[in-house]
Amino acid sequence: MALRNVAEHGEVGFGSFADGKRRTEPRRVVLIVSSVGSVSERLIEAMEREFPWVRVDQVDDVDAACRTFSHPVSLILVDIGLMKDIEGASNRILRLHPQALTALIEPHGRGQNSAVADILRSPLVRSVLPMNVRLDVWLSVIRLMLCGGEYFPPEFMLLASRGDQHLPPHNGVAAGPGGAGVGELTARELQILEMVSRGLQNKLIAAEFRLSEHTVKIHLHNIITKLGAHNRTEAAARYRSFQDRKASSALKVSRSTS
Repeated sequence: MALRNVAEHGEVGFGSFADGKRRTEPRRVVLIVSSVGSVSERLIEAMEREFPWVRVDQVDDVDAACRTFSHPVSLILVDIGLMKDIEGASNRILRLHPQALTALIEPHGRGQNSAVADILRSPLVRSVLPMNVRLDVWLSVIRLMLCGGEYFPPEFMLLASRGDQHLPPHNGVAAGPGGAGVGELTARELQILEMVSRGLQNKLIAAEFRLSEHTVKIHLHNIITKLGAHNRTEAAARYRSFQDRKASSALKVSRSTS
């Protein structure tokens, strides 16, 4: 594709500042480990157009992924049918691609009930990429993962909550119906939840962190899912309660040491 030939050996311009100086992004690889056609050419073109610093490479098996590429690999998308293979090669993957987040491709949005526990326990897999959502939402999930964020579809977490009630947390994602605690959220999620607790809307939150509104929505979905809350209002209430408990505990410690 034409986009793959732009700035192959360096950095590409992306975005701009008020003074007219362009910000640069280092070239990165998104690696798809799947049979050809699992991710359509249209989606690959959309990804490279949305993220011009990204080069998309595709390999048919896990062994072919265990090598160096033209640029550092930031995201590895693996067909869910190859999960056992990618787990078996996890040490090599982590050594060769230490900056990469690994996500499973979920074909047609069909949840794999028998695999939910394995996915949540996986030391390598940190997200599941649905393939049955609108293109703009799909690209927002990709953007989130390129930034190091994690994503699990709602139906996936529903299967988890209906399954083993004692599944361990996975990078802050709780499988039980009660959800995780506020303290288990990522730093970015805490920042966004703090702004939600102040009554700010998605548009203002997006502007504050230079994110798209879709990315903020994805973060909020993850926050609500992790906490086991019903909506953003309940999630915000839990955040305020968490902050109150922290302040109360700090006050007790201060009094006991004074």
